[in-house]
Amino acid sequence: MSIHPLRRPVRELPDELISQIAAGEVVERPASVVRELLDNALDAGAAQVTVRLQAGGVRLILVEDDGIGIPREELVLALRRHATSKIASLQDLESVGTMGFRGEALAAINAIADMSLISAVAGAEHAWQLDGRTGELKPAARGRGTSVEVRELFYATPARRKFLKTDATELAHCIEAVRRHALVRPDVGFAIWHEGKPVEQWRAASGSDAHRKRLADVLGSEFVGQSVEVTYESSARRADGLPAIRVWGLAGVPDAARSRADQQFAFVNGRYVRDKVVTHAVRSAYEDLLHGHRQPVYVLYAQIDPTRVDVNVHPTKIEVRFRDSREVHQAVRRATENALAAPRAAQAAQAGAARLVNGFAAAGDTSPDSSSNTAFAQQGWGQSAIDFAANLRNHVSDLEALWPVRSLPAGEQNQPTRDAAQPVQAVPLSDPGEWPLGRAVAQLQGIYILAENRQGLVIVDMHAAHERIVYERLKAQIDAAGIHSQPLLIPATFAATPQEVATAEASTGTLAQLGLDITAFSTRTLAVRAVPTSLAQGDAVELARTVLAELAQHDASTVVERAQNELLSSMACHGAVRANRQLSLEEMNALLRQMEATERSDQCNHGRPTWRQISIRELDALFMRGR
Repeated sequence: MSIHPLRRPVRELPDELISQIAAGEVVERPASVVRELLDNALDAGAAQVTVRLQAGGVRLILVEDDGIGIPREELVLALRRHATSKIASLQDLESVGTMGFRGEALAAINAIADMSLISAVAGAEHAWQLDGRTGELKPAARGRGTSVEVRELFYATPARRKFLKTDATELAHCIEAVRRHALVRPDVGFAIWHEGKPVEQWRAASGSDAHRKRLADVLGSEFVGQSVEVTYESSARRADGLPAIRVWGLAGVPDAARSRADQQFAFVNGRYVRDKVVTHAVRSAYEDLLHGHRQPVYVLYAQIDPTRVDVNVHPTKIEVRFRDSREVHQAVRRATENALAAPRAAQAAQAGAARLVNGFAAAGDTSPDSSSNTAFAQQGWGQSAIDFAANLRNHVSDLEALWPVRSLPAGEQNQPTRDAAQPVQAVPLSDPGEWPLGRAVAQLQGIYILAENRQGLVIVDMHAAHERIVYERLKAQIDAAGIHSQPLLIPATFAATPQEVATAEASTGTLAQLGLDITAFSTRTLAVRAVPTSLAQGDAVELARTVLAELAQHDASTVVERAQNELLSSMACHGAVRANRQLSLEEMNALLRQMEATERSDQCNHGRPTWRQISIRELDALFMRGR
C-alpha cells in the first residue's frame, strides 16, 4: 500500500516550539516586551517603575517595580505557560479588571530570550532569583518588588531578529509603550534609561488635576493649552449605580490638528487600545471642523462595565470588542462634540490681559457707548448697511418645503421663533472689555473685520464667520424638525452582498429612524423605497450602501447627518455675507456677538479659522516698543 506524498502523521508539538509560536504572536519587538512587563508591574500595585534598556531593548530590557512581589513558592510557576494570578474561571475572563490575564507573556518571552526574575515580598528576609533557562532558584538582594531582566531578545529565533529596525527606532517604540502607560496612570512614576543614561522621567502626581499634570508632562504644556476638557456620563446606570459609559479626557482644538495621527490616544478601562469604533466616533465629531486631511489630537478615557467589553480578542491586548458598539460610538462622539461646541473666544479673553487697551481709553474716554460708533461713522469709517438675511431668503422657502416645521403644543404656539434668515439686530454697546471678540473698529478690504478687545487686535474673516453662524442655525432647525422620509416613486434596486441583506433585515428600526426604507427584493437584491426628504435628489443606492456599511460597524446616523450637513453647508456658504460687501459698525458688532454665542464658531464649515487674536505684546514686538 503506497503512502500519499502529501501524507504527514499528526503529532503533538514539543513545548519549546509551542512557546516560540506563542512568542511570535505576543512579542513583535522589544516594545512588546516592555508593554507586557509594565502591565504586570501595574497589576502588582507598583508606585514607581523603572525601565533600563540597551541597544534599543535588543540587548537588555530590565523592568524594576516596587509592587507586592512574587512569593518564592510561586516564582517557578510564573514562567510556565498559562500560569497567572489574574483569573481563575470563565467568569473572571468575562469581566477582566487587570492589565494582564492570559499568563502567556513571561513564558513567551522566556522562550526567545535569556530571562531572569528577582522578586521579594513584604516581610521576607531576602529576595529570590529565578533563572529562566535552568529553572535554578537562589537567594538575591533587593527590596520589595520585582525585577525582570531580558537579555538578547530573539537569540533563539534569529530569523525574527532580522526584522528589527535600528536601535534608535526600537528605542522610540519602547518609549512610546511607556508613554501610553504613563498617560493612564498619573499616580505611578515612570523612568526610562538607555545605555546608562536617563531618557525620560515622569513623577507620580496626585490630586484632582493629576491627569492634567501628567498629560502636560508627557505630551507637553502646549497640548494641554490647545485642548478642551471632555466629560460625559451616559444616563443608563450599571447594577452598582455607576454610569454605563463614562468618557473624559482632553480633545485638541481644530487649530492644533496635525498632518499625522501620531497624537491620538484612547483608553478603555485603563487599557490603551486601537479601536475602529472609538477612532471613527472621534473623527465624526471633528467632521466639519478640520481643514483637508488634518488629524485631530486627543487623549480620551472610557470607563465601561467590564462585562460589556471583550479584551480577549488579540494576543497583544491592543484590540477590544464591545457588546454594543453603537452605544460606545454615540457616547464617545457626543462627549467630543459637546467639548468642541463651545466657542473659545471667552476662554481666550479670560486668559488675556486684565487691563483694557484700546484707542478710547488712550483718548480719555473710558466708557465707550453707542455714540462712539457715530463718531467713527462721521470720520469716514461708516459703511452702507447690509441685510444679513438677504441672500438666504430664497433658501429658507426651499428649506421649509424640505423640512416642514412641526406644529407646536398649544402652550407654545405664541412663543417667538427664530429662523436662519433672521436679520442681524443691532447690539447695544456696553463695556467692550466684557466682549471676548471685542468691539469692531473697521472693515479691511471688504473681507476682514478689525476689532479691539482687552488683549489687543482681533481679525475676523466675516464670510467664514457668518457662514458658520448660518450653518449652525440651519442644523438646529433640522434637529428640531426631525428627519422626514419621502417615498420613492420607483424603488431603487441594487445587487447586495449577503452582509448587506442581513444588516438591512436586522436594522429595520434604525433605518426608519434615519428616514430610510430598505427591504429585501430577493435573496440577493435590496430595494430602497424611501429616503430622507432632504436627500431625495441624491443617489439613493449609494446612500443605502454607505449606511449599511456603517451600520455593520458603527453608528450609521452619521452617514445621513453628514449628507444633510453637506447640503446645509452649501446653503450656508451661498447665503453668508460675501466679500467686498460693506458692513456698518453696528452690523459688524452684531456679527461678533453672534460668533460668541454660536457653537463651533471658531472654524467655518470647511475647517478654516474664522478669527485670530494678535496681542498687544505681539504688536509691541512688531514696532520694537520697550526695547
